[in-house]
Amino acid sequence: MDPGRDFEGWTMMRRTPLLSILAIALAVLAGLAESRPWSAVAAAAAGAKASVSAAAQKGAAPKRAANDKIVKITKTDAEWRKQLTPAQYRVLRESGTETAFTGKYWDNHANGIYRCAACGLDLFDSKTKFESGTGWPSFWTAIKGHVEEHTDMSLGMMRTEVLCARCGGHLGHVFDDGPRPTGMRYCINSVSLDFEPRK
Repeated sequence: MDPGRDFEGWTMMRRTPLLSILAIALAVLAGLAESRPWSAVAAAAAGAKASVSAAAQKGAAPKRAANDKIVKITKTDAEWRKQLTPAQYRVLRESGTETAFTGKYWDNHANGIYRCAACGLDLFDSKTKFESGTGWPSFWTAIKGHVEEHTDMSLGMMRTEVLCARCGGHLGHVFDDGPRPTGMRYCINSVSLDFEPRK
């Protein structure tokens, strides 16, 4: 009997179950990559897309996910004039400014959401409103992604105009003299806003 040969055979016998177990484990892992849970996720995503598409065809407005882009609203000048009051039209469509301390929201302290008076998009939360002493509603931030900012060179000075991200309506201007935590002051015309109390 050759002790070396017997030892080699014993070692191979010990290795064979280990190699088999590894082979089985790899096969299981490979199978998981194509298993039903992953297929179910893909199917659910396809179903959700189909539902949104069907809703759009029926004229319904599907709920917008937080990371989706806002769909722009475009109307003719005549349509805006028909929808808005003269004061709203002058500010929202002609970039006018209401007289300080005359708007209905500059001194509003109720809890709720301020929306665009033209299209209803949520713009500001009352929790970010503060007393600026300017006579216009002032906020230290806007709802993320719901307003746009553009350089305004009118009146012989450079300012930053604030617009509704959905309909492009003029809301006011933003300045860098606001309170913490942002240091910004969104100075907004009351006539550009509607207010919905928080329930």
